[in-house]
Amino acid sequence: MKLLEYKGKKLLAECGIRSAPGIVTNNDSYINLSYHKERYKEFLSAGRVAHLATTGSRGHPVVVPICYAFEDAELYSSIDAKAKRIAPLLLERVRNIRENSYVSIVVDRYEEDWSRLAYVLIRGRATILTRGPRHKKGVHLLRMKYPQYQEMAIEERPLIHVAVNHAKSWGVL
Repeated sequence: MKLLEYKGKKLLAECGIRSAPGIVTNNDSYINLSYHKERYKEFLSAGRVAHLATTGSRGHPVVVPICYAFEDAELYSSIDAKAKRIAPLLLERVRNIRENSYVSIVVDRYEEDWSRLAYVLIRGRATILTRGPRHKKGVHLLRMKYPQYQEMAIEERPLIHVAVNHAKSWGVL
């Protein structure tokens, strides 16, 4: 099992992810990732909604659904112009990231045929971007993925950037 775990980490590194214990099957056994490398990347790229978990300095977890784009072990999510009661930089998820940059993100697939259930759990360090080359890249990726963002001025809005440093999955991707 250690050999498969090592090969999985090496393979995910080739995908841009620095560490991971492997892809977990339905019976919680590790499998060789070399066969599934493209599926792994495709699963994360194809997902439409993820769930972002943050924790502030008081330790209270907050989970919110997000639209996101994933490329090169980096995940981007816009604090877009959809209805918000407060300014973007005052949102709880943003305050939490500023207090504690460690986040988790789940991208999952639900189907009535439960043999097709799957998820990828990502852990990483988040930052809030308001400008710069990574902000520009994130805006571009999000607009490529979501046509709705073509009409929104997300280039003027903050982005959440997550540098992925751990990933694992369950189910058949």
